[in-house]
Amino acid sequence: MKNDQVLSGKTALVIGGGLVGLSAAVRLQKIGIAVTLFEPQEKPKGASWGNAGHLAIEQVQPLASPATIRGAYAKLFPRGALALPAAQIATWGPFAWRMLGASTPARFAAGTHALSALLAEAMPAWRRLCEQAGTTHLLREDGHFVAWESEASAAKGRAHWRTTDIGTATVRDATPGELAAIGQLAPRAKIAGAIRFGGSGQITDLGALAEALRALLVASGGIIRHAAAEGIYLSGQTAQVRADGVLHDADHIVLCAGAASADLLRPMGARIPLIAERGYHIQSAASCWPHDMPPVAFEDRSMIVTRFAGGLRAASFVEFSARDAAPDPAKWDRLRHHVAELGLPFDLPGEPWIGARPTLPDYLPAIGRSRRAPNLLYAFGHQHLGLTLAAATGEAVAALAAGSPPAINLAPFDPARFGDMT
Repeated sequence: MKNDQVLSGKTALVIGGGLVGLSAAVRLQKIGIAVTLFEPQEKPKGASWGNAGHLAIEQVQPLASPATIRGAYAKLFPRGALALPAAQIATWGPFAWRMLGASTPARFAAGTHALSALLAEAMPAWRRLCEQAGTTHLLREDGHFVAWESEASAAKGRAHWRTTDIGTATVRDATPGELAAIGQLAPRAKIAGAIRFGGSGQITDLGALAEALRALLVASGGIIRHAAAEGIYLSGQTAQVRADGVLHDADHIVLCAGAASADLLRPMGARIPLIAERGYHIQSAASCWPHDMPPVAFEDRSMIVTRFAGGLRAASFVEFSARDAAPDPAKWDRLRHHVAELGLPFDLPGEPWIGARPTLPDYLPAIGRSRRAPNLLYAFGHQHLGLTLAAATGEAVAALAAGSPPAINLAPFDPARFGDMT
């Protein structure tokens, strides 16, 4: 919305206190809708808080692509970062089949066009949200590096990024000084080449951002309830939320529950092909990684390293599993192996974390209005881009609630594209 339209007397229930949910709740409250946010944990530990902090505006090409399908075998764990556990084939098998269908050249091109438009709004939306929350100091717009450890991988990587659509981002070769700085941080490896992206950014303290958004929501009249939503039900053509054994009504129900969203929709008969795409990280509480060094992706190892206010984080892996499946300690061990081989300034073994990215087969989020319950709004399925797209999604949700045209066309993100009774 170009101008905030105040809608007094309206109510909204936002399900999920991750960054997408908080962004939507803050924006809805700002336009005069009385918000109650349901979040079961006082200190959530989901993908919103375990990511690399990277605002990845350059990732306009969906991972549902012919190139991803062709290269999948070579990237399988333990050689690479893609994990398809045999014990979880009943979970990832149907998803993989649908992803294959979504990876045709035509659908990839359409997905790239849709994500490009959405990602073009990401950084401006973050500027607006951080200004509103008083957290502009947490938004760092300083790009990021991609580095390689062999001449061959550097040549291949440069060629890839120079011919890849990266939306509004820019890319250039790292300067000799930048290359030397990366080499000093990874002294046990030979850094053969690197590129630096411009236009991308970082949130420097995810915990501080969360606290500020929660405080802003409450200060403006919103309510945060530490209660778990149990399901969404239909009463005629109206959606209701069950929490604490009670059905709750509102003018707008906004589903932002990440990887749990599909389970919450089942009571109303909706079937969404959402999977928990799990990532792993380890974090060192102390590090001499320079404060002015932006995130560095060591592409040969499919690992990104980011300095936060609370320490240094190394993150990797795409594991398709059930949301509640036991973690695989071998993946934390692999991260430790990478950190040690590079010689990063990292206190091992590091604090381990696992979390689930909510991913749909075409790698586009679900943002839109339910066809069966007009008071139900969808805002989930952001795969690797949850942090990046949180602020823009919050603005889109508020526009839908206000009946105003969103900044972009949301038709490509309509969950009805899956035809599963949404």
